[in-house]
Amino acid sequence: MAKRGGGFPGGMPGGMNNLMKQAQKMQRQMEESQKELEEKEYTATSGGGVVEVTVSGKREVTAIKIDPEAVDPDDVEMLQDLIMAAVNEALRQMEESSAAAMSKFTGGMGGLGGLF
Repeated sequence: MAKRGGGFPGGMPGGMNNLMKQAQKMQRQMEESQKELEEKEYTATSGGGVVEVTVSGKREVTAIKIDPEAVDPDDVEMLQDLIMAAVNEALRQMEESSAAAMSKFTGGMGGLGGLF
């Protein structure tokens, strides 16, 4: 049997190198984008602004501000609900921002077994 040159049927000698370079470039860009996202902060409020929560792109709560008028010893459950609502909204904002940033790299390729 004769041996073909190039290593790939149909001849793609430089194509694989270019593909690898593009993949490495995309990975670097994704890492930079992820780092930028982790450095961002997302703030949400609830109860008309009486509770404010800030989360980082690392999914960590970094600040909680509670207006004294929201503190009612007879209605602690309301304060708990306000805090939970603000935390959930801030996390939703962060996730939405992260998904939007990553989608420009994956370009709809999310169905490739979680590779992207």
